[in-house]
Amino acid sequence: MPAAGKRVLLIVGGGVAAYKALELVRLLRKADIAVRPILTRAGSQFVTPLSLQALSEGTVYQDLFSLTDESQMGHIELSRSADLIVVAPATADLMAKAAVGLCDDLASTTLLATDTPVLMAPAMNVRMWEHPATRANLQTLRSRGVRFVGPDEGPMACGEFGLGRLAEPAEMFKAILAELAPGPANAPLKGKRIVVTAGPTVEPIDPVRVLTNRSSGKQGYAVASALAALGAEVTLVSGPTALPGPAGVERVQVETARQMLAACEAALPVDAAVCVAAVADWRPAEADGRKAAKGAHGPSLGLAENPDILATLSQPGRARPGLVVGFAAETSGDEAELEALARAKLLRKGCDWIVANDVAREGVMGGDDNAVLFVTAEGTERWGPTSKAEIAEQLAARIEAALA
Repeated sequence: MPAAGKRVLLIVGGGVAAYKALELVRLLRKADIAVRPILTRAGSQFVTPLSLQALSEGTVYQDLFSLTDESQMGHIELSRSADLIVVAPATADLMAKAAVGLCDDLASTTLLATDTPVLMAPAMNVRMWEHPATRANLQTLRSRGVRFVGPDEGPMACGEFGLGRLAEPAEMFKAILAELAPGPANAPLKGKRIVVTAGPTVEPIDPVRVLTNRSSGKQGYAVASALAALGAEVTLVSGPTALPGPAGVERVQVETARQMLAACEAALPVDAAVCVAAVADWRPAEADGRKAAKGAHGPSLGLAENPDILATLSQPGRARPGLVVGFAAETSGDEAELEALARAKLLRKGCDWIVANDVAREGVMGGDDNAVLFVTAEGTERWGPTSKAEIAEQLAARIEAALA
């Protein structure tokens, strides 16, 4: 395995999901990756030092003022002894301390004293994750180069449902391998930050029914993967899909168009934005809190317009990405009409490029192949029919040239 022999410093924060850190340690040791754990005081309420010591096969560090360790400035040595620092779970408290530079325990002091790459796996209540303070801390940490894996969406120990679940150990392990793996010999997009949207959005009618579309997310995921392969730091904002997250890509799971816009804005500033997602144009004006009863006549469904993510990101201003790429899914059946629709969208949205495809073609919606028109102010190119991966690589190459 390429990461064999590498060293990870694992900070285990406090939270019910801390038990997943034990499985993560097992996966890392199985891959011959050395693990040195730091267990926070809160983390020790959920997992024991003995279990971490047994799985990591080494010392578990807890006390900032240990006479033995700190006589040799142990927190400094710890902070620089690893190839990667992983924080799992990264609680709201740990993220806040790292964002403002507070250091009142071994974990936070180590984070402040390091110049080693940091990967955080957030875990907290959905309201805490969505709080403006956490979103601001997230943006601050991202701007300093901290990478993230998760959080996932689902039921929580507190009984609520939403974003905030700690990523599964296998997903964290994959993200760690991507961070530890040697980068490509040619990484022309190294240091560039790019946000990519993918998949459908899902707009609730009631707790059971939704408005959505047939997008599989395959093209957006392929674009995110192709950009990461060129060395870019990619944030993939994804609606619900059945696809695994691309290696080396930070995936942010959302459901609605408004959540997708908020996640994109939280990822700013970026060098480029690629809006591949099939965003629902409308949502129910009022979502029913209970399942609507089935009757002789269906319920009257009032619709409200969703925010236009592509147009919002394309607006002039300090936060506008240097390059904004939109996708246009049409059912024209005629290439000339498809190009005309794409050019109209290019002007209307204010973006730099449009990639247009006819989703009425067999195998495009949900399939592995595509054929597109690459439309810019300078002209139009026809790409495909070919695989969505090849389309993604062609687009990534153009983005590389534009950002060079």
